[in-house]
Amino acid sequence: MTQKLSREDCETGILQEAGTQTLTIGEDNPIRISSGHRILHHDGKCSRPHGHNYKITVEVTGELTEEGWVVDKGDVTDVIDAWDHRFLVEEGDPLVNAFEASGDGDALVVLEHPPTAEVMSVLLEQRMLETFPDTVSDVSVAVRETSELCATY
Repeated sequence: MTQKLSREDCETGILQEAGTQTLTIGEDNPIRISSGHRILHHDGKCSRPHGHNYKITVEVTGELTEEGWVVDKGDVTDVIDAWDHRFLVEEGDPLVNAFEASGDGDALVVLEHPPTAEVMSVLLEQRMLETFPDTVSDVSVAVRETSELCATY
């Protein structure tokens, strides 16, 4: 026998009683983006332009929406995809002028801070919180730059 709940039943009962939920995206299969960067004032090889195949995992906590989810996965990937196949630089990096002069200015993401995995995790979380509905109370983003380096905010 099929059990059937009406939208009204869900809105007045089950979904309200569900409370806060956490949605994890990318735990076993991370979201992948390829991006270039350089750490302008680094005292080593990371000051040279190079790239990574980043693996990103996101946890979103909040109340269920009328659609029955904490947040649409597409909204998460939209924020992350804005950095896919882009070059991340810090304000004041001479590469900004070089990219613009070559006609590739749209390939740049210019940040106020060095484009480290740590900064990336903070900025991605901030952008998600600005984008997501008010029902979202917390976001945590982990950015894995290499198999040895992962930053979580």
